[in-house]
Amino acid sequence: MKNLNYYLLILLPFFLSSCIAPKDVKYMQPSESLVINEEGLIPYNIPVYRVTKNDILKLDIVTTPKGDAAQFYSTMYAPGSTVNNITVAGGSGTGGNAMIYFTGLKVDSNGDINIFGIGFVKAEGRTVEDISKDIQEKVNENFQEGKSEVRLNTAGITYYVLGDVETTGMTGEKVVMKNTLTLSEAISINGGLNRTIDRKNIVIHRKYPEGIKRAKIDLTREDVMNSPYYYVQNGDEIFLTTRGRSLNGFGKDPVQTIISGVSVFTTALSVYLLIKNL
Repeated sequence: MKNLNYYLLILLPFFLSSCIAPKDVKYMQPSESLVINEEGLIPYNIPVYRVTKNDILKLDIVTTPKGDAAQFYSTMYAPGSTVNNITVAGGSGTGGNAMIYFTGLKVDSNGDINIFGIGFVKAEGRTVEDISKDIQEKVNENFQEGKSEVRLNTAGITYYVLGDVETTGMTGEKVVMKNTLTLSEAISINGGLNRTIDRKNIVIHRKYPEGIKRAKIDLTREDVMNSPYYYVQNGDEIFLTTRGRSLNGFGKDPVQTIISGVSVFTTALSVYLLIKNL
């Protein structure tokens, strides 16, 4: 009996270490560092996306029914159906769409995009709005002002989620057709984080024209909403870190913890009884 108690004392630390406290899994817990303005609102800290090399943009030029935009810019973009507005389309940049890849406006090694009928336009390091204005000025030189409209987009936000283990269905390339996307929204779209993920250690790699920046996010603190990395940008890579205790088979959820603990206990007891009867 003493030996049995001895084994129980050995196993007790495993049970204690496998327990995950609510503060480890609860999102947005109160924080004194949270910045709130005089109106009691959390200010938006949404960074402006600046185009980088190898991005692929989508260009639409819409004219009046009698406009000849398709003939001027490129006949390959002319629509086959009889619609009122003529759309001259480029493409938008996400990994798996072959049509977008072949028809899109690619930002070349010099940071430019080449538009048929217009020429090269500087894109790298600039916002989509600024690039659109330059293209619109060029278009206005060929059409009566007010008779055409330039629409340049990145076709939503593409981001990537990578996890160590147990993130099946959540990892991979994700595309959201929105102008803004928070980290909370991105996670909820994919079903949320399970108990194995360390919410205090979410790592984000973000592309800039100068290179890639790395940031660590703590989703258990509500002041994360003040961070510019709380807002997902096109091309972001989100890395999910698995808790060390989960890799050992503990801490996944209460039921799994009990099952793992009972399995270890019964194995130890069987070994003990086997040795005792020898």
